[in-house]
Amino acid sequence: MTGVSRRGLLAGVAAAGLLAACGGPDTQPLALVYRGDGATDPCSDAVASLLRTHSKGFRVEYCGPDQQIPLTTEALSGATLYAQPGGGGLDDAWRVMRRHADVIKGYVHDGGRYLGFCLGGYLAGATPGFALLPGDTRQYVTSRGADVRSTRDTLVEVDWTGRRHAMYFQDGPQFVLTGPAEVLARYTNGTIAAAVATYGRGRVAVTGPHPEAPESWYRDAKLTDPGNGRLDLGFAFVDRALA
Repeated sequence: MTGVSRRGLLAGVAAAGLLAACGGPDTQPLALVYRGDGATDPCSDAVASLLRTHSKGFRVEYCGPDQQIPLTTEALSGATLYAQPGGGGLDDAWRVMRRHADVIKGYVHDGGRYLGFCLGGYLAGATPGFALLPGDTRQYVTSRGADVRSTRDTLVEVDWTGRRHAMYFQDGPQFVLTGPAEVLARYTNGTIAAAVATYGRGRVAVTGPHPEAPESWYRDAKLTDPGNGRLDLGFAFVDRALA
């Protein structure tokens, strides 16, 4: 073995040791984010970005029918959490996602974590949906006393764990829960905007507003950006799902 190749080998060994000590890709908790029909790519990307910057150090991968990782029981078995992002209408999304319902329900029931953002929150309900919640979902903008009536991109006021926040919102759900759950946030009319509940041995975290919304969403919709703390509620939301 020449001196050059020996030095290269030693450098490689040292790098491998450092990677193992710091936690390489195989040791990072895996977060799977759905991407495909039944969601919109910008919503999937925003959730993925939130998870990549979370202090947990997730290895984030997309899953879905056109992704390298399919949405299957085998794929979910290695995931710490599964995220269902926002998208279009509930009925259209359900026609796509209903084929995956048993896989997702089985994953959560056996101890997985489900994160539902906006449409993903609707899909956690029952009419239609995966029936992961102790209750169901309804459209917030049609609820009595709602401060937002438009289905366009806007800001909604919520009380999130005791503090008032203006959050990005686009026709998200309210959660009508009839069983035990931890309420994280309420809209100004008192209805539930975000919550965490158990399903089997797993946990289900759902939100109507978008705590994952990047700065570009606010800018493109000409909405006031809450600033550097924009994603703090998103991180807290993930934390409650993992608790």
